[in-house]
Amino acid sequence: MSKPEAPALTLITKPMPPTVTPERPCWGVYAGRVQNENGAMLKPGVYWHGYRRTKEDDEAEPSDGSERPLRDEWIASPVFVEARTVNSDDDTAGRLLRLVTDRGEREWIMPMEMLGGSGEEIRRALFAMGAEIAPRQRGRLMEYLLDQRPRQTIVTTSRPGWHASGVFVLPHRTIGGDGVRYQSSGRVPNLYASKGELAQWQSLVAARCLGNPVLTMAVGCALAGPLLSKVGVNGGGVHLVGDSSSGKSLAQLIGASVWGDPGVFAASWDMTKGGLEIEAASRNDTLLPLDEITRADARRIQEMAYALANGQGKGTMTREREGRAKLHWRLLTISSGERSLSEHAAIGGNPAHAGAELRMVDVNAGTRTYRAFDDVHGMDGESFHRALTVAAGQHYGHLGQAFVEKLIAGYDRDEMLKDFDKVRAQFQSDSAQAGRVADRFAVIALAGELAIAYGLLPWPTGTSLKDSQLLYREWLERVGSGNAEDRQILAGIASFIERHGSSRFSDVNASEVESRVFDRAGYWEIEPNRRLYLFNKSGLIEAAAGFGLARIVKALEAAGVLAKRDGDKKRHTKNYRLPGGGQARLYVIDPERLENDGGQP
Repeated sequence: MSKPEAPALTLITKPMPPTVTPERPCWGVYAGRVQNENGAMLKPGVYWHGYRRTKEDDEAEPSDGSERPLRDEWIASPVFVEARTVNSDDDTAGRLLRLVTDRGEREWIMPMEMLGGSGEEIRRALFAMGAEIAPRQRGRLMEYLLDQRPRQTIVTTSRPGWHASGVFVLPHRTIGGDGVRYQSSGRVPNLYASKGELAQWQSLVAARCLGNPVLTMAVGCALAGPLLSKVGVNGGGVHLVGDSSSGKSLAQLIGASVWGDPGVFAASWDMTKGGLEIEAASRNDTLLPLDEITRADARRIQEMAYALANGQGKGTMTREREGRAKLHWRLLTISSGERSLSEHAAIGGNPAHAGAELRMVDVNAGTRTYRAFDDVHGMDGESFHRALTVAAGQHYGHLGQAFVEKLIAGYDRDEMLKDFDKVRAQFQSDSAQAGRVADRFAVIALAGELAIAYGLLPWPTGTSLKDSQLLYREWLERVGSGNAEDRQILAGIASFIERHGSSRFSDVNASEVESRVFDRAGYWEIEPNRRLYLFNKSGLIEAAAGFGLARIVKALEAAGVLAKRDGDKKRHTKNYRLPGGGQARLYVIDPERLENDGGQP
């Protein structure tokens, strides 16, 4: 019996790299290995294709028609110049570079102004992205970049968020179109990273936020950023107030997980005002979480709150003494701390400004059923906190992008404004200042309700609206109605009387001057069932620190606190004969009216 024939061996040969025939002298760039006209193998990279010099070149042109020897100089790893760029922020030019590295392909928009020097900044950036450059060819790489003339031109921006073209720009993608690219201004962390799955975030994080107004508000606050410019609401924020370890930071962490890695996306109050502007601009149209207000400079905290809400940085100069473009942003902020904004400002010796407090509204995140929480879903507070913290650290960065995709797909400005008006009508306000706060809670509610309607939040319809209304009512009950500056003035005077009523005032009807009173703020007058305080001008201005006399008197008149005055209705003072002789016009204040109308700020 014959043996079966052995199977024929099949030789596996690798295909030869393609052959290139450049029109020498010229530049060439190849993503993979190639071979030149003579069959020599060239590794991937940027090349200068030329000829080697020969003795004939030095003496005369070769007469025998022999071919000149080829020369292929490797300059760098593959760097393709794909397109010209124009930055819509400042009209500066650039080039879109595509790099092929050991870590994969990378893109970088190179400002053309970086070619104005030695090129060191460009090489540093390329090295950081994984490019390789021949040590003796670094100058040639700059020549290569300058010589390229790509036909395509694309628009870029260094500002994330909504672009004038209608797309939403993020560092790693553009939502709603491909016509605009993000141009990084430097080596910065990827704020808008994503990890895990949206479905897991919905079931492990969002579902457990249900029943917790502070947590649903944090999610709505994160989603409200893209709506602000659409419905005409200014930026601002909410300030979560509660004792240490009450759960405030968890709310901020959940809000941050809407857009990116909570550990990276969140920021701290511990920075300069210029640093705060950079952090805000990098999160334009999204959210800025700021942890622990105790780390902030108490002397500048209110100024920083104004800047965040107003959305415009301070103008600066370049080294050439030219004006540098101001940073701009529009967003909502979630701040946290054990003290309110005004209490922290007072530590630095600054009087509280109602405008700053309105821009960063206090929210109770410390005395709810479970401190910052109202429902821990069958767990104890510590287990609830840990479960959400772990889940938000494993699944993040999906909801914000998905929300913007839905907005763009179904966006209709008129319908959006109608929806906002319907929601806003359910937040009653009796003053322009309360109306500003109501606007903020209304846009937070609208964002949450839209996300519910889009199927992005596993909450019943009306959840975000109900919870936002609850927090808004709590704020109204805490601060009272009417003008915030009026309340602040009246509260300041009431506090001044409480602190100095026995040391800086004395009986106006005494026969002699009270020698124990130093730095006199005024007098008192005893009447049946009440004591009136008679302030001199300097004492009144000191008591209502931060306000001018005319504004103080306006608040006193509005509250009916001035108990007496002379017959002339234009006067706000009453003339008194003073102990020891002499007369003075004094502001007569009834402290009971201060307590009834001023309350506590």
